Amino acid sequence: MGSSSEKLFKRERTVHEILGGGIVADVMLWRKKNVSVGIVTVTIGSWMVFETFAYSILTLLSSVLLLFLSILFLWSKSASILNRASPPLPEFQISEAMAEEASKLLRIHVNKLLQVSYDIAMGRDSELFIKVAVSLLLIAFIGSLMDFQTLCHTGVLVVMAVPAFFERYEDCIDGSMVLIYNKAKELYLRFKIWAYPEHNKLS
Repeated sequence: MGSSSEKLFKRERTVHEILGGGIVADVMLWRKKNVSVGIVTVTIGSWMVFETFAYSILTLLSSVLLLFLSILFLWSKSASILNRASPPLPEFQISEAMAEEASKLLRIHVNKLLQVSYDIAMGRDSELFIKVAVSLLLIAFIGSLMDFQTLCHTGVLVVMAVPAFFERYEDCIDGSMVLIYNKAKELYLRFKIWAYPEHNKLS
């Protein structure tokens, strides 16, 4: 393993620690191979079902929910007729504390998004504007290549593949990414000097 100065963003934590160090990280890094294989298999299988039978996510969710509710309804009715126990279901209820916590979390993220949008609109952060513009262009390009359903399936496969691949070839990837990052930073500085020459005169 290389030193932290040779790593991208000079990070000191391992990939497993960055991903949270829990069960999710173990699954993403294929340390629980049975679960990881199961997720990949279900993802590929469901994508094939969607493509073969022209199903949409909304159609599938509606069909599954209808089947689930029908089974529970018939189970409850037959249980009352035959004097058997009803389905062991908890009450579906969202507590006031959960609703308040969710609303607080939503408010924080929305305010952050609004602040970033305001800073970009007022021209306060050129670097942030470039990052957002590149990200939106990348999203638009990816969206033109596939629909949302395929994008979700592809996203799951990427999440299951990229972290494990990165952990295995971390040193090699870090060296290449640091080189690319330094080149991009150099190009950005040149662009900044070209776009804002008055700032450089003042400094």
